Amino acid sequence: MVRRQGDTGPALRWKKPAYRLSFHVRSGLGCGCTSCSFWADNFNGIDVHLAHRDVTFVAISRAPLAKLQAYRKRMGWSFKWLSSFGSDFNRDYYVTFTPEEMSSGTAFYNYTRQTPPVSEMVGISVFYKDDKGDILHTYSTYTRGVDMLNGAYHYLDLTPKGRDESGLSFTQAWVHRHDEYKD
Repeated sequence: MVRRQGDTGPALRWKKPAYRLSFHVRSGLGCGCTSCSFWADNFNGIDVHLAHRDVTFVAISRAPLAKLQAYRKRMGWSFKWLSSFGSDFNRDYYVTFTPEEMSSGTAFYNYTRQTPPVSEMVGISVFYKDDKGDILHTYSTYTRGVDMLNGAYHYLDLTPKGRDESGLSFTQAWVHRHDEYKD
């Protein structure tokens, strides 16, 4: 169970099931990675709807809670955001890699050993708390498997050019934080 820093009780008030998104905050930048910020723009506001279907949604990051709260305020987001700072939670779900894994070029991610491009990668997991209080990990998806949860991509996929990412240096090279676009 992830706890908020300074919190002595469970941080996640469980409903059945609970979605957990791994949100990456880059060290020293004071802000979330561009791609994770794009994702957050797409799920901000859905938590109230999910709660009315007995589902909890949270984002979890390894950064200290104060840094997360400051960035959430800057971006105008309202979703619940927890810190796993100082714990192995993100490693337990294969979205954070050690310096040794990064230097060796091999880590377990997306159900296989591969070379992760960065030390933090995207992942979404679903948990279920049964009537006995046991918390069960029921689903995870990584990399392009998370696309089905991004509303902006669905809108782009309906246009004649689609996502139009084929000529880019990487698929989301066009994405900026919503307060950093030039126009």
